[in-house]
Amino acid sequence: MNRSDIISLPTYFDHYILKVEDIELNDAFENSIHQLNNLAINQLHKIGLKTYQEGKWTTHKIIQHIIDWERIWCYRTLINARGETTISLPHDEESMAQHCNADERSIQDLLKELITVRQATQLMFQSFNRTQLQINCKFNKTEMSVLAMGFNIIGHHIHHFNVIEERYYPLV
Repeated sequence: MNRSDIISLPTYFDHYILKVEDIELNDAFENSIHQLNNLAINQLHKIGLKTYQEGKWTTHKIIQHIIDWERIWCYRTLINARGETTISLPHDEESMAQHCNADERSIQDLLKELITVRQATQLMFQSFNRTQLQINCKFNKTEMSVLAMGFNIIGHHIHHFNVIEERYYPLV
């Protein structure tokens, strides 16, 4: 199913979803994996642990955030796609970033983990049939389809890599 097959765009998360081309979800996952495999790692090495503004996350923490966020969203998606009625609780991304050890890890290690998580996410979404992709996921105060969750995961990735390109690459 394509992004345009999403019946109702969720408020707030629509800005992530709309960052993804109107293509098949699996193709969008393929494009994101291709992007990750072709990143300018040398640029990220040169940036190191610099930030463009005091109090902002390092690129290491941004990548860790994408990994953590994707795992949380996969859990939310899975419980809904499998008919579980539990509504997952919100998470505090600032607390998670504060307590991660991303700045102690190499950029290669973080990217390897992100690619592995992305491939697992893609396989999970491939396992869903059309009916499951149209199931509405409920969490916190938000509701969106399984299909929208997939595009949301990819759009979140695009958002953060746009920030890295726009605000961190100039630091080199």
